[in-house]
Amino acid sequence: MVRLPGRTGPRSAHRFGDRRPRPAPGPGRRAREQGGRWRSAGDRAALGGRSVAGQMFLLQVVIVLLLVVAAVVALVLQVRHDNVQEARTRSLAVAGAFADAPGTREALAAPDPTAVLQPRAEAARKETGVDFVVVMNTGGIRYTHPEPDRIGTKFAGALRPALNGGTVVEEVDGTIGPLVQAVVPVEAPDGKVVGLVSAGITIESVGGLADRQLPVVLGAAAVGLALATAGTALVSRRLLRQTHGLGPGEMTRMYEHHDAVLHSVREGVLIVDAGGRLLLANDEARRLLGLPEDAEQRPVLDLKLDPGTAGLLASGRTATDEVHLVGDRLLAINQRPTHLDGGPSGSVATLRDSTELRALSGRAEEARKHLSLLHDAGVSVGTTLDVTRTAEELVEVVVPRFADCATVDLYDAVPAGEDPEPGSVLRRTAYGGVREDAPLHPVDGRIRFAPSSPQAHSLRTRRPVLEPRLEAAPDRRARNPGRTEQVLKAGPHSLIAVPVRAGSLLLGLVGFWRSPGREPFDADELALAEELVARAAVSIDNARRYTREHTMAVALQRSLLPRSLPEQNALEIAYRYLPAQAGVGGDWFDVLPLSGARVALVVGDVVGHGLYAAATMGRLRTAVSNFSALDLPPEELLGLLDELVARIDQDERAEGSDAPVTGASCLYAVYDPVSRRCAVARAGHPPPAVIAPDGGVTFPEVPAGPPLGLGGTPFETAELELAEGSRLVLYTDGLVESREQDIDTGLEQLRSALSSAGASPEETCRAVLDARRPYRPGDDIALLVARTRALGPDRVAEWDVPGDPAAVADVRAALGRLLDRWGLQELTFTTELILSELVTNAIRHGAEPIRVRVLRDRALICEVFDSSSTSPHLRHAASTDEGGRGLFLVARMSERWGTRSLPPGKVIWAEQPLPSPDDDRTG
Repeated sequence: MVRLPGRTGPRSAHRFGDRRPRPAPGPGRRAREQGGRWRSAGDRAALGGRSVAGQMFLLQVVIVLLLVVAAVVALVLQVRHDNVQEARTRSLAVAGAFADAPGTREALAAPDPTAVLQPRAEAARKETGVDFVVVMNTGGIRYTHPEPDRIGTKFAGALRPALNGGTVVEEVDGTIGPLVQAVVPVEAPDGKVVGLVSAGITIESVGGLADRQLPVVLGAAAVGLALATAGTALVSRRLLRQTHGLGPGEMTRMYEHHDAVLHSVREGVLIVDAGGRLLLANDEARRLLGLPEDAEQRPVLDLKLDPGTAGLLASGRTATDEVHLVGDRLLAINQRPTHLDGGPSGSVATLRDSTELRALSGRAEEARKHLSLLHDAGVSVGTTLDVTRTAEELVEVVVPRFADCATVDLYDAVPAGEDPEPGSVLRRTAYGGVREDAPLHPVDGRIRFAPSSPQAHSLRTRRPVLEPRLEAAPDRRARNPGRTEQVLKAGPHSLIAVPVRAGSLLLGLVGFWRSPGREPFDADELALAEELVARAAVSIDNARRYTREHTMAVALQRSLLPRSLPEQNALEIAYRYLPAQAGVGGDWFDVLPLSGARVALVVGDVVGHGLYAAATMGRLRTAVSNFSALDLPPEELLGLLDELVARIDQDERAEGSDAPVTGASCLYAVYDPVSRRCAVARAGHPPPAVIAPDGGVTFPEVPAGPPLGLGGTPFETAELELAEGSRLVLYTDGLVESREQDIDTGLEQLRSALSSAGASPEETCRAVLDARRPYRPGDDIALLVARTRALGPDRVAEWDVPGDPAAVADVRAALGRLLDRWGLQELTFTTELILSELVTNAIRHGAEPIRVRVLRDRALICEVFDSSSTSPHLRHAASTDEGGRGLFLVARMSERWGTRSLPPGKVIWAEQPLPSPDDDRTG
């Protein structure tokens, strides 16, 4: 505590001249003696509302009660929801099981269905615990009911969906209370609905969970209250122990004790407000500065101090051990602002008398310059993470303030980010001097020091070396007589060589040189040079490590991005990728050929920069490539990708990793050149742009799903019909959004650039990026432009196939004529074999309608559609099996084959390479 300005009363009699330690004043001792008297009263008041501990206790009680109420409400709501779900599941399961039970369909056709079905329905009701099982005809007339008087009456509920072959599950208020009832159809072998089965159960009969969990919640609340009470008591006791039970009077006396100590210390203390007015000065500060009695409350600049000291105290700037000559005293001044931790504006300065260094008063200014040089070096060196620039900053700080010229020589591996190899060649990284014609090695020059040189000795011993006078060194001329004479005639005559060390690594050497016009270096300046290089070495090593990590990240990112686009005929594609100014990021794009001459386009963005973002981008890009091989619709592929990102985050949290939670967006589009339709879905990604053949630019309405990893919301797909020659533009948000502009402004700028772009995708990419120059992006930019092509009718053939095995011969004949027309006669045998097997499988194992499509693109593609959703599987038939070899033959005869699901069924396809025009077809 300090004495406030204007405080009345006598000041402590302790003075600076009396340096003997004195016992502490009485209040502290009395506090220790009387502390027990307050403890018992404090304990009684600890839990009262007047103390801080009591208020904490009340707050904790309120919080616990609120949590209990919230838990009970949440439990009731959850149990209600679970009961309804359980009732829906049970009623649907019982109704479906009874409808599919053996004999149910036959009983409905019996003369008296009730006689057969009523006992079964009642047995099923009692066995499953439902409230009723009702069997009825298609008109809704009941054949069974727990209450026999209702047999023959009409069922109350929705029946139409069940009559159409579906199921009905609904919540109703029945005569026995709120219940859930399900209605399922009973179907004949031909699929005709011949009857209905309904099962129902009251929601109340499913309950009981809340009764079991409520005691647990209440018990937890009681434990929470007990812990809150115990914690409050412990905190109260600890506070009493720390204050020794001091009351206001004792605290006042303790304040006086601190005031006395303040004015007895050997270090001067000054408090100055933000306006430069002196608020407080202890006795030592008054003695050291010779302040008058009325100095307090006066401006510092009016106290007749020396200009340097007065300027420092009035400025309020931060100072550390600044040496000022005040009269015949050397004062080391430390000053700090008081508002950093929420205190009042102003500054506190401490003064330390360095009079015993009076013999060094002639060098006080030099010491101040050294301190200033160290301060400036700490601020100016290492402002970037570039090795060469850091070395140049060191040279700029020391020339000409410390040396007439300075050199920084580093091993070749250091600027590249690698670990240096001592003994290898050094390269001059930075040079600076007051003279341009100094006979020293130029920048980028390779240097090998003579074994007997000071530089070689410094590198060998890893210690700094001082050569005050180079011409007086005993072996100077023996090292390199010609160069020695050249250097000495040019001027440098004093040298300090300091190795650049970072831990156990030796990075290089720094040389400081002085000309004859200045005093040679001395031992004090050797220590200063060593400190300067030590601070710079930390920055150089940081820059080296950053360069290595940045190089690794760039290499990783480039290896993960597509190096070339796959060959396909559906789209003409151009792309651009611009890394962010801050470093590598997680943007990616890809072009993925699919079956049926279709092509998938994907653009994505992982939030953040650095190795983690690049690695996550690679995982997502690989996942998209693998998922696309399954021929999934865009919304299903994004759903799988969403689950993958969520698992990545869960794994990182489970391992306790400090990696950030992944945030990613993605847009996935599939273009079909036959139908010219493009299916697009996006997850938190900007919408695509479409440039029509006439140059009009639109942003189609594509449902915006949530970013990947959030889950819970299904994605939706939009179908776009693109005219041939349209350009589809996909991009990441770095192109249209930044800190300086919102996305709406960016989209308008993109629309303007696309409107004036040339017709080709390459010209479109160039126009979009030219519109942004010379802007350097703060985020990665991925741009993908695809111009659509159509697969004309002359390259597509389709036939409808009846479900008769005899139709296979007609398909083979039509295929032979088609291949003759296309000039692909040499593929006739294999293609007929493949198509025959596919059509035969569709007729035997699929369902009508069946359709065949043949495409001539970069390959000859055969596709067979049927309405069955069951996919075939390749197997190896035994030698005794009559069948099972069809798909094996298809796989052997074709280059690729597979299946893809459609809403009405599936497609089985197979591809064969087209013969090369250069093939010898003469036989």
